[in-house]
Amino acid sequence: QVQLVESGGGLVQPGGSLRLSCGASVNIFSIYDMGWYRQIPGKQRELVATITSGGSTNYADSVKGRFTISRDNAKKTVYLQVNSLKPEDTAVYYCNADLRTQSWSAIKNFWGQGTQVTVSS
Repeated sequence: QVQLVESGGGLVQPGGSLRLSCGASVNIFSIYDMGWYRQIPGKQRELVATITSGGSTNYADSVKGRFTISRDNAKKTVYLQVNSLKPEDTAVYYCNADLRTQSWSAIKNFWGQGTQVTVSS
């Protein structure tokens, strides 16, 4: 069973930084568009940043200039460098990806289980 596994969350002071990582739990054939989303309890999940297989990126206005999404295609991993963190960035961060598990399989969309980021002094 393929899963996306996030890591790198934690407790950080305002102005601090973290690097989130996300990859597949097992070897897969290929990953296409990838992204990070976040969710605060009681609110809808919102887009943070996306990156295409070609490297084109898109960011939510609230994180532009502070967050950077990147990917390592050889490792089939996506990263989110989060800098200048604010208390309002506190949320569960979820990884999302379109991937093909085998060369003959269809492209499917997967979500990770989430990693908690808490910004507090």
